[in-house]
Amino acid sequence: MSNRQACALVGVNERTGREWRHGRPDGRKKRPRVPADAAGPVALSRSGRSIEVRGSSRYLGEDERVHIADRWRERASIRTIAQELGRAPSTVSREIRRNGMPLRGDARRWSYRPHSAHRRAKTRRKRPKPRKIHTTPQLRAVIQDGLNRKWSPEQIATMLRQDYPYDQEMHVVHETIYQALYVQGRGELRRELAKALRTGRAIRKPHRKPDQRLPRFTHPMLMISQRPAEVADRAVPGHWEGDLIIGRDSGSAIGTLVERSTRYVMLMHLSGSRDAVAVRDALIRTMRRVPEHLTRSLTWDQGVEMGLHREFSLATGIPVYFCDPHSPWQRGSNENTNGLLRQYFPKGTDLSIHSREHLDAVAAELNGRPRKTLGWKTPAERLATLLTNTN
Repeated sequence: MSNRQACALVGVNERTGREWRHGRPDGRKKRPRVPADAAGPVALSRSGRSIEVRGSSRYLGEDERVHIADRWRERASIRTIAQELGRAPSTVSREIRRNGMPLRGDARRWSYRPHSAHRRAKTRRKRPKPRKIHTTPQLRAVIQDGLNRKWSPEQIATMLRQDYPYDQEMHVVHETIYQALYVQGRGELRRELAKALRTGRAIRKPHRKPDQRLPRFTHPMLMISQRPAEVADRAVPGHWEGDLIIGRDSGSAIGTLVERSTRYVMLMHLSGSRDAVAVRDALIRTMRRVPEHLTRSLTWDQGVEMGLHREFSLATGIPVYFCDPHSPWQRGSNENTNGLLRQYFPKGTDLSIHSREHLDAVAAELNGRPRKTLGWKTPAERLATLLTNTN
């Protein structure tokens, strides 16, 4: 269903439905409101007056406007009136400003008449409203002329404000122009004018929501949340984390693999390319050097270099799990190792100059370094202990 249909079925406002689906931004606090079907009088003022909330609690009712007029005449403050009504102070202030009028033409004396204010508000709220481009032929002609000259809607909207600084009827925002072009059934602007836009699209391109991420690869990914629980506590060896460290101008790379239990490091030599085919072949060659009982899983980020992850899994029998977007801490061991490797391969340098033999020497030096997290044992010693116990 669409958001409107679902909200109508549940019985909530469309904005509330969007907040339920996508969440509310941090820092926003929504004040409680009286339900639309609430009945009975509500005490409002210290004098004992009460009003009954009628219709939708989203809009001010006529009784509420009468109360505003009475208290405004008594010189009550905006905040006091709002508190008595259970409304936001900005609601009361905006109501008086928009629906009031100067008293006898004197702008210094502001009058608020509740019944006429209620009629104006109801008239203003009617939908659908006639749109400015449709009702102002001069504005429509200027916009069409700008589109014929290949101007963007934003350029047209800006130039309108510069050319007609004091004529509000000639002011629109660029979104109004886009809607006049794209929204069906309006007809304010000729449909063929859409071809004058830089995109040339005749329909609006929808913007995806943050939770509607497109699939990264052809084959479905196994996410890190699907990884076996034994991987998290590092008690069972054979679970690896992998990544690439990138050289100068993104022109070269070295593949890194770290075993989570022992912190044992292996480096992959990528000769001149780091595309999906090169990474797949390098991973297969490297993991085939490891005993089968120490190749239980591989965790990687969602880089395009893992586009052939299914082929790697079919060739080696090792499942590949992918981290969530922008979550490098989910591969903590690998991130830490990449930081150590930058001592040997500084950022901004060409990594293609390092040979296979040099990469093996660097990996051996790291694997021979005592690690505090291993009780000052070395990764090589831990791996040797695992192999001995297995044999």
